[in-house]
Amino acid sequence: MNNRTLALISLILVAMVTRFIPHAPNFTAVGAAAIMGGTLFRNSFKAFLIPVLALFISDLVLNNLVYSAYYDNFVWFTPGFALIYGGFILSVLIGRYMTNGFKVLPLAGAGILSAIVFYLLTNAGSWQASPIYSKDLNGLIQAYVAGLPFLLNQLAGTLVYGAILFGTAWFWIGQPKEITTAEA
Repeated sequence: MNNRTLALISLILVAMVTRFIPHAPNFTAVGAAAIMGGTLFRNSFKAFLIPVLALFISDLVLNNLVYSAYYDNFVWFTPGFALIYGGFILSVLIGRYMTNGFKVLPLAGAGILSAIVFYLLTNAGSWQASPIYSKDLNGLIQAYVAGLPFLLNQLAGTLVYGAILFGTAWFWIGQPKEITTAEA
C-alpha cells in the first residue's frame, strides 16, 4: 500500500471520529467519507469496505460504551442498520458515478444527493418500523416531515466535512486521481 492510499484511508477513518464529538444529530462526516471512498477508490472493494468498516467500528463503540444504558446486551448492529448502512453504501456509489476528482460542483451535487437518498431511505424505514406512524400515506408524510431537521443536519454535515476532507486531501496528496486495484 502506497503513502497516498494510506493518507486517504486515514482521512476516512479520522472522519468517523466526528461521530464521537458533540454534534447536532446527523451532522457528521460519514456521508462525506462515503463519497470520498467512492470518488477515490474507483476500482477497489476498499471504496465500500473502508467507510462501512469505519461506520461499523464506530457503531460498536457508540452502542456498547456511550449508549450501553439503552441496551441489555452487547450490540453488534444498530437497530435499523441495514437501511443506515444501505444509505451510506449508496453514497459510495454516488461518489463513484457522480464525481470526477475534486471538482466542486459534482462533489457538492453528490453531497446533496447523498443526504437526500439517505433521508428518503431511513425515514421510510422509520415509518415502517415505528408504531407512532400510521401505515398509510399520511403516516409516511409524517415520518418525512419529522425527519426534515435530520436531513438538513446531514446535508450541512456532508457538505462542510466534504469540503474539509477533500480540501485536506487536495493539499496533502495533490491533484487526485482514482486509486486503482494495482495501487491499493
